[in-house]
Amino acid sequence: MKVVVIYPQSFFSGSQQQKLSPLGEVFYSEAREELSTEQLDELSEDAEVLAIGPGPFGGFEKAKEKVTATLGKLPNLKGLCLSTTAYGWIDLDYCKTKNIPVCNVPGYSRESVAEHTLALLLNLAKRIIVTDRKTQLGKYKLEIGFELKGKTLGIIGLGNIGSRVAELAQCIGMNVIAYNRSPKNIPGVEMKSLEEVIKESDAITLHTIDSEETKNMIDKDQLTMMKDNVIIVNTVDRSLVNEQAMAEAIKSKKIYGYAYEAEDLQNAPLAGLENVIGLKGFGWFTKEALENLAQIWVDNIESIVNDKPQNTVY
Repeated sequence: MKVVVIYPQSFFSGSQQQKLSPLGEVFYSEAREELSTEQLDELSEDAEVLAIGPGPFGGFEKAKEKVTATLGKLPNLKGLCLSTTAYGWIDLDYCKTKNIPVCNVPGYSRESVAEHTLALLLNLAKRIIVTDRKTQLGKYKLEIGFELKGKTLGIIGLGNIGSRVAELAQCIGMNVIAYNRSPKNIPGVEMKSLEEVIKESDAITLHTIDSEETKNMIDKDQLTMMKDNVIIVNTVDRSLVNEQAMAEAIKSKKIYGYAYEAEDLQNAPLAGLENVIGLKGFGWFTKEALENLAQIWVDNIESIVNDKPQNTVY
């Protein structure tokens, strides 16, 4: 069995490498940054199990086409193991037609991303980053913020991360309402329709999957429905929000603040707007989360080799 891991060997602990070794020929790559098609073809040649992250394929926003092209050259592929929870960068329809199981790494960064989400909520409410930007330019002035205690947080998507955000928000005195495709019973959380969450919340956090179904789920109509001065945190993918509509809502002061993650932050409608926090996604990048990621990833690879795929999104 040929196992190709397009990620540095040093990422895995000694015990994890020992677990992979008996599975067959295991090849690693030192690549983390984008690679050419020729480099990807050379690395993945004859792979029967392919373990990848989005970086070598151009990042989340560009990877889908390059990954599909690579898969098309691997006739003996038994499975694809992703280094991410998100799988919007994979063409699942293609994988289904080729009967290629796709495994992701669910829940590995639950605590890290939930804490990151809460930090962004607090940053927007207190205008911390706005104040710092002005101070660095020698233009400091008092920026009035507001408290989150007693406010209503609307959570869209109550999976691993959304449910933990609900717990953390209650710890600082927020009332929590939520929408999920299938209702969930979480202490202190009142389930509502998507429209009710959008209309009733003082702050909104997004934790849905990234898919065609969720593209532009927050559009001009949804922004218009919201209370004035809402803050919104999106740590899933920029595609969930219509950025042109969001930019207009920020400029008109309808929306108080917005935090999001994306690859290209310079050439976007939201670039340079006050109380907009644009980051290259790093909420998952903590010591603890990376340890969890490596272990789940190794277990997924082993499951493919043993013909018992786990954590499959297809």
